[in-house]
Amino acid sequence: MPQTLLIEGHASVFDLADLAGDVVRRGAFAASLRHRTHVPMLFQHEASEPIGVWRELREDKRGLYVRGEILAEGPRGRTALSLVRSGAIDGLSIGFRTRRFSGRSPRGRELIELDLWEVSIVTFPMLPQARLRLVSQPALAA
Repeated sequence: MPQTLLIEGHASVFDLADLAGDVVRRGAFAASLRHRTHVPMLFQHEASEPIGVWRELREDKRGLYVRGEILAEGPRGRTALSLVRSGAIDGLSIGFRTRRFSGRSPRGRELIELDLWEVSIVTFPMLPQARLRLVSQPALAA
């Protein structure tokens, strides 16, 4: 049976500036989540080999909550699973297209509506507070 790792966290947190000065506002993902049936789980934003499946994506009072399974099916999945399980990597990052925004002073944007394309597990998230945690992990083979 393939090895999996169940994770959850916030891929985006509302009302906090990321390292580029962008701030995601509450409701920014609402339209996209209503229309998208699948959002890929990637590793380091690499689209050539998805590493798992997001089972739940929703806005909550904190931000964009995600829950999913990393699958050890391919080399990138095995690498991600191992790094997350060991605690070596715990960042989350979103890939999106901006639909509506306004400028922020002195830099960045207020992101009002986003089309969510993917959520990645990353080493260095643009929003340092975007982190995952383990929900459960498979027993290691003896």
